[in-house]
Amino acid sequence: MAVPFITGLICLGMGRYSLSLTESFQVLLNHFFHFGESVSQQAVTVVVNMRLPRVLIAMLCGAGLAIAGICLQSIFANPLVSPDTIGVASGASFGAAIALAIGVNLWLVQWSALLFGLLALALTYFVSTTKGERTTIMLVLSGLVISSLFQAGVSLIKYVVDTEERLPAITYWLMGSLSNTTYRSLLVCFPFIAVSMVVVYLLRWKTNLLMLTEDEARSLGVNVSRLRLLLILAATFITAAVVSVCGQIGWVGLLIPHVSRMLFGNNNQKAIPAAISLGVTFLVVIDTMARTMISSEIPISILTAIIGAPCFIFLLKRTGGNW
Repeated sequence: MAVPFITGLICLGMGRYSLSLTESFQVLLNHFFHFGESVSQQAVTVVVNMRLPRVLIAMLCGAGLAIAGICLQSIFANPLVSPDTIGVASGASFGAAIALAIGVNLWLVQWSALLFGLLALALTYFVSTTKGERTTIMLVLSGLVISSLFQAGVSLIKYVVDTEERLPAITYWLMGSLSNTTYRSLLVCFPFIAVSMVVVYLLRWKTNLLMLTEDEARSLGVNVSRLRLLLILAATFITAAVVSVCGQIGWVGLLIPHVSRMLFGNNNQKAIPAAISLGVTFLVVIDTMARTMISSEIPISILTAIIGAPCFIFLLKRTGGNW
């Protein structure tokens, strides 16, 4: 539990204006609690106004994507499922692309992404329902279809927009970045991610029952359909909120659940809290690398893929695919 917070404090001091762990902590104490030694206004501006909102959003999004990934993998009983599977990430990206193409402000871009992410889930549920019934395999297939549809929409928007201004903005957004995040961005995503995470955390023992057949789970007093819907809604709100503030970030929701299970076992009562901690630490470190490795900022999804793919290969070799 302590590792994410220590990592966040260390990353607050990293950058062109470098600060030690003690100095970063002192800046926060002095600014928020007026306690301790006085610090320079430059240090306050860099740490509190520029880096702190990025670190907080990276912590929130990392935890959210990790818990959404482990939640969906439990629902579908499939280790290859990620937050992208049910079409929400593509829907949110389409919403952001439309808003960026029109040229509205960042606040409306974030809300557009959030609303289209929810629309994607509604379409996935509509398509997957046949004769009043909805199966897991139909949800996965419907999610893939809806995801492809929205990806085609994004490609169409990129094809027709102004190539001088709008296209670079859309492309950079879709690659994922926290460079434009502010405290206002935190207000957009915090309620959706925090409430959804609390729901999944409180139901974490029930997610183990989703590995059973529907009849077995029902015999233990669990309404599987209602539980599955509630968890999918929670994962959807998390994914749409994350995409709305920082674009598409891959691999976190796929890789972190596997690392968590490898370290702490398949019991979600332990694996979910561990995934939250690992997701926070991973994305904070990745974002810090993105803004400090070179003079210009590297999109986050590039780094998550470069680091995530070799790690996933290592896990495949280590476990032989037996998750």
